[in-house]
Amino acid sequence: MEPKKDYINRKPEEFDAESIDELRKLIEFHDNRYYVLDDPVISDGEYDAFFRRLQEIETTHPELITTSSPTRRVGGMPLSQFETVTHRFPMLSLQNSTSFGELKEFDERLRKIAGEKIIDYVVEHKIDGLAVSLTYENGHLVMGATRGDGTQGENITENIRTIRSIPLKIGFDGILVVQGEAFIGLKNFAKFNRAQEESGGKTYANPRNTASGSLRQLDSRITASRPLDCFMHSIRNYAEIGLKFHHEALDYLDRLGFRVTPLREKARGIEEVFKICDRERYERDKLDYGIDGLVVKADSFALQEKAGFVARAPRFAIAFKYPPREGTTTVLDIRASVGRTGVLTPVATFEPLLLDGSTVTHASLYNMDEIER
Repeated sequence: MEPKKDYINRKPEEFDAESIDELRKLIEFHDNRYYVLDDPVISDGEYDAFFRRLQEIETTHPELITTSSPTRRVGGMPLSQFETVTHRFPMLSLQNSTSFGELKEFDERLRKIAGEKIIDYVVEHKIDGLAVSLTYENGHLVMGATRGDGTQGENITENIRTIRSIPLKIGFDGILVVQGEAFIGLKNFAKFNRAQEESGGKTYANPRNTASGSLRQLDSRITASRPLDCFMHSIRNYAEIGLKFHHEALDYLDRLGFRVTPLREKARGIEEVFKICDRERYERDKLDYGIDGLVVKADSFALQEKAGFVARAPRFAIAFKYPPREGTTTVLDIRASVGRTGVLTPVATFEPLLLDGSTVTHASLYNMDEIER
């Protein structure tokens, strides 16, 4: 998309509805290149000039401001509280597995349900963030909500609008419900904490809690100042669109302009799933976002519907969790901590150790068996 020179040189009052819409589309194009594709084609200065011009134009023509305008990402007036909303589709939790034996049992149950000798799966990263559900109507983002109890969550639409990698407008007619995981990348988290420290502000312990707390701010301007990102992992009303497989849904989300987890690999049978799990155990150290395992999901929507759910968890998907990360550091001191009941617990202070984006400096030594091991 080629920028028009008069976007910058023309006076704000010379813009009409059509030319304002063209400028919005230009900014949306560059948002997608930068935040979704990670492949910008203009400088930050050029982008800022387009964005400032749009702000000036909308100030001159407030009657032409739209809810999906890129300027809505900067946040608005604080809320007194979040509204509770009922999800169109439940936001489910996954059952966990920590061994190939448990994965094999899952596969056996699913093959029995399917009446098949082998199942086609899709394996994805399980992002360590905050689950969100987004609803679009005729291409416009109208609702963003937290998981809550799975049936009801909090309306955080204004905060969701501030996340640059989430499109405010998509090329889709009708209703689209998508779910994903909001997070803060490891490099962006470190950069954000450095900026906080330099300005004398509060620094934060880890990306996951920071992302969760940022999305639950009543003042969306605070949320807008945080480097939030989001990967989408599912389309809930896939049947209305005519999709038959999960991998098709992920590709469709990609084409609509959403960020989708880079790992979305098809696996023919559980043995191929094992190979992916083994490989990603070591590849995860290279990622710029935290994961707490992998998600293994039946690819066929027909099989997903046949398998159904047990309690609040689907029977067609399972999480594979890796062992907790470990590291080596040097103990600097050991002191006794007095609990509320008067019990003394030894607490070690050690050289800062970075694990999964969190800097750890203290640990309780109450478990002597673990210490000796």
